[in-house]
Amino acid sequence: MLDLQLVDAGQHYKKLNKSYIIFICPFDLYGKGRHIYTFENICKEDNSISMGDEAVKIFLNANGTMDDVSRELKAFLDYVAGQKPEDSYVEKLEEAVQEAKKNREWRHEYMTLLMRDQENVEKGEEMLAKLIMLLSEDGRLSDVIRVSQDKEYRQNLYLEYHII
Repeated sequence: MLDLQLVDAGQHYKKLNKSYIIFICPFDLYGKGRHIYTFENICKEDNSISMGDEAVKIFLNANGTMDDVSRELKAFLDYVAGQKPEDSYVEKLEEAVQEAKKNREWRHEYMTLLMRDQENVEKGEEMLAKLIMLLSEDGRLSDVIRVSQDKEYRQNLYLEYHII
């Protein structure tokens, strides 16, 4: 998806700019104690062959134990882990976070989205409960299990029973 947004239709693949995708994790996704894991697209069968797209994926781990990042990055990751900032940049970041929390417009938008998401979850649960009840009434108990595992089948049954 990222590549599609970076290259216009008809442009050559080599026109892609170098891209970085950074994941900031409060846990060690790979369990090796590193603060940073960097990946590039390399051929599994022959690691001397690179895809050449210059896409880099970086996973930052706030729970790392190695001495493998700069003092500044370590301070930021400590902040992500919930520790008090001890770096001037991270202190400025904390101030910006506190200001954002005070921003009524931002908070209102966030709460509106959260409420909408909760309503959608409730609506989905109600639709599923209704479908399961109707399937049970029709003696289609074997379909109840399939409904929980097969989204496309569930959607077809919603249409069949006029739930959506």
